[in-house]
Amino acid sequence: AVKESRKIFQRMNNYALYRIAETIRVLLFITFSIIAFSFYPVTSLMIVLLALLNDAPIMTIAYDNVKYSDLPEKWNMRTLLNMATILGIIGVITSFGILYIGMDVFYLSRDVLQSFIYLKLSVAGHLTIFVARTRGHFWSVKPAKILFVAIVVTQMIATLITVYGFLLPAMGWSLALFVWGYALTAFVITDFIKVYAYKLLDRTK
Repeated sequence: AVKESRKIFQRMNNYALYRIAETIRVLLFITFSIIAFSFYPVTSLMIVLLALLNDAPIMTIAYDNVKYSDLPEKWNMRTLLNMATILGIIGVITSFGILYIGMDVFYLSRDVLQSFIYLKLSVAGHLTIFVARTRGHFWSVKPAKILFVAIVVTQMIATLITVYGFLLPAMGWSLALFVWGYALTAFVITDFIKVYAYKLLDRTK
């Protein structure tokens, strides 16, 4: 019972970290894009799709593999909020990075640019789950199969609807693959920053 309760606590902590970081990332990016560029980076339909495709992976966090603590657990809100803020700010920076690439490098039309950004937000958001679920590197604890499958399936759906233009403007495979490469690169860099940030936060307790 103690072991299971500590596992549940870890899953709750991982979910809270992911949810706060993701909220910071999406809200600040969309808000600053509107203020700075008078540009809506995603449409209302895209926001709905982001929410719907997030539901399945988020629910499977309850079954994820975690390392339980040998000591009694307690909430460390300072570490949780600091780490969530770090992950969220990195997400905002990388989101503006791909907005710049879409606008000033690829010169995408407004509609295609929104699909371009939508796919990045979707893919990067689910990759954030892998970052948030461990204090060590993302490979240090193997994710539960149900969580991994849920993320793969939902991101395949997100990719296909942007590539072929189902509900959203079509942007083709070349742009979709670029988004995936960009998001995966940012994911690996973010994971290393996370590990280092945890070490700094542990030293300052």
